[in-house]
Amino acid sequence: MATKDPTAVERANLLNMAKLSIKGLIESALSFGRTLDSDYPPLQQFFVVMEHCLKHGLKVRKSFLSSNKTIWGPLELVEKLYPEAEEIGASVRDLPGLKTPLGRARAWLRLALMQKKMADYLRCLIIQRDLLSEFYEYHALMMEEEGAVIVGLLVGLNVIDANLCVKGEDLDSQVGVIDFSMYLKNEDDIGNKERNVQIAAILDQKNYVEELNRQLNTVISLHSRVDSLEKSNTKLIEELAIAKNNIIKLQEENHQLRSENKLILMKTQQHLEVTKVDVEAELQTYKHSRQGLDEMYNEARRQLRDESQLRQDVENELAVQVSMKHEIELAMKLLEKDIHEKQDTLIGLRQQLEEVKAINIEMYQKLQGSEDSMKEKNEIIARLEEKTNKITVAMRQLEQRLQQAEKAQMEAEDEDKKHLQECQSKSDSLQKQISQKEKQLAQLETDLKIEKEWRQTLQEDLQKEKDALSHLRNETGQLISLKKEFLNLQDENQQLKKIYHEQEQALQELGNKLSESKLKIEDIKEANKALQGLVWLKDKEATHCKLCEKEFSLSKRKHHCRNCGEIFCNACSDNELPLPSSPKPVRVCDSCHALLIQRCSSNLP
Repeated sequence: MATKDPTAVERANLLNMAKLSIKGLIESALSFGRTLDSDYPPLQQFFVVMEHCLKHGLKVRKSFLSSNKTIWGPLELVEKLYPEAEEIGASVRDLPGLKTPLGRARAWLRLALMQKKMADYLRCLIIQRDLLSEFYEYHALMMEEEGAVIVGLLVGLNVIDANLCVKGEDLDSQVGVIDFSMYLKNEDDIGNKERNVQIAAILDQKNYVEELNRQLNTVISLHSRVDSLEKSNTKLIEELAIAKNNIIKLQEENHQLRSENKLILMKTQQHLEVTKVDVEAELQTYKHSRQGLDEMYNEARRQLRDESQLRQDVENELAVQVSMKHEIELAMKLLEKDIHEKQDTLIGLRQQLEEVKAINIEMYQKLQGSEDSMKEKNEIIARLEEKTNKITVAMRQLEQRLQQAEKAQMEAEDEDKKHLQECQSKSDSLQKQISQKEKQLAQLETDLKIEKEWRQTLQEDLQKEKDALSHLRNETGQLISLKKEFLNLQDENQQLKKIYHEQEQALQELGNKLSESKLKIEDIKEANKALQGLVWLKDKEATHCKLCEKEFSLSKRKHHCRNCGEIFCNACSDNELPLPSSPKPVRVCDSCHALLIQRCSSNLP
């Protein structure tokens, strides 16, 4: 006979052990009916089998001091291939009690089982055989098909809920030995299991009858709750009708206020447009007249400084009026914003009312559904009564069977104690369900309290709307007072316009006088042009009087001598004499006046 490859036999044995451990763990966990702890024997044997599977065919890594052969290297590689495994790697490294790589690998397997992702993590490793070849020999279980089969079996472990404490457990010094006695079966064990199955069926029937009786009690309590809900629903409908009537009244008052606000806004806008047109026309005429005056009277501006100050005062008053108009416009815009905000609040209240309507409709539908369910439950109760009659008959038969089974129970008292413990656990779970139902009742009561609070909030919102309406009425009164102030401002504007027209007439009269003086000045300039050898000094060059040497100022003005062309003050040039160039008497300084008189006296016989 041909000898088999020992490595293949090892792989087959490990595969069979993995199948048995995974199958036994799933079956025992489902019969156990709750989360598994680290002390659960099938779970401990599963981790031992997985450790042997991962160790099969590992390469020995040699260093200068010692040789190392651990499964932590390939498991640490999972972090690079599967990003979600980084959390497990970080948490394993942070554990304080782990000192060896083997302890870290055992902690990693326990955390992966709790996350229900052990199959996903190991599948990533098996796919990347090039990377695994650094850690395993070519004949290792993880490099062959048996590794893929084990990964497929691990998917079934996602059904199990495990709660393992990794911190307090000594994973470094544990010895991984497979206990084969857990997977070997005897005939006595098979007979005991059949008896246990029969006893478990009888206990399940008892529990079913008890649950039916509890459900009947809950149906009676539900009837009373439905009656209380109907009464509260009728009260809600009445309160909704009252709220609807109040809202209709508020809407009518809001429409009236809106119409009044629109009329006020139209009137104010018309007045503002008229005033803007008038001011623009007045400013244009003022600019044209001012430009003409600037062109005509550049030389005579010094004499009109007082009048220019008056003009500035008038312009300042006009600027004040314009700023007042802008403030009025801003006040109108603010009023519009307030109106829009109040409209938004009314829209929000309408939406809240619609939501309340929807809630009432839902409550009405729920009541109809509860009535239908009550009818169905009555039918179910009738059926249950028939079933209870049948069950009483069956119970009598079962009592006879129990009398026969009591003899068998005396022989298997130890096993019965274990089953009694399981029954106690089931009773604890039923008590938990009862507590959950009581919590649901408390939640329903809290929902009713929330609905009452919702009604109170609706009433408070209605009061706030009334306050807002009173506030709007106060604002309309303020608008009327603003309108009166605006009319007063219009009267003041008309008075200022009259003052402005009077000042313009005075300016026109001064302009006429200045035009006459300008003509005289031009005549004098033409006469002076006829003079030869005279140098006419500029006003900018002379700062002091040539005779008295006093500085010129607003009170001490400059005057040209028509004979010599120099600039003097009024005291030093208050003489007038006829010159050869002009037969009319002209302003002459004191020195020229004395010279001309001497010449005239010398020319006389």
